[in-house]
Amino acid sequence: MSICINSARFKKMDIYSRKKRSEIMSKVRAINTKPEVIVRQTLHKLGYRFRLHKKELPGKPDIVLSRHRAIIFVHGCFWHHHNGCTKSGFPATNAKFWKNKILRNVQRDKEIVAHLRRSGWHVMIIWECETKDWKFIRKLHKFFERRSSVLQ
Repeated sequence: MSICINSARFKKMDIYSRKKRSEIMSKVRAINTKPEVIVRQTLHKLGYRFRLHKKELPGKPDIVLSRHRAIIFVHGCFWHHHNGCTKSGFPATNAKFWKNKILRNVQRDKEIVAHLRRSGWHVMIIWECETKDWKFIRKLHKFFERRSSVLQ
C-alpha cells in the first residue's frame, strides 16, 4: 500500500516577509567576501602579488596572478553548488526559481573556466568551506608548484 502525500502542504515556508527577505538578500556580497579575503591574505603572506576582479577577463575573476597566468575563483558553496558540501542544497521555498538560478551559475562557471583555459590561463577554484579549515593552502601550494615547473 503506497501513501501519496501532497508535498505542497509540507513545503517549508520562508519565515521572513518578502520585504525582510529582500533586505537580507541585498546584504549578500559579490566581492570582498570573508573567504575571498582569507585567500588573498594567505597569498600575500606566501609572497604572491595579484590583481582583483579584472573586468577585462571573462567572469571578472576574484584573483588574477598575471605573472603566473593564473586565476583563482573563490566560490560560495551555496551560490555555485559545491557538490557534496552541506551548504550546497537548494532552498525549499520557491524551489524552481532557486534551482534554475543556481544551475545557471554552475553552467556559466563551466563556460567561463573553459574560455579562460582556452586563452592560456591556469584556473583554480577554492570553495568557501575549504577556507574554514585551511585545506586550501595545500591546494595553493600544489597549484603554484605546477606553475613554477612550467615556467622554469
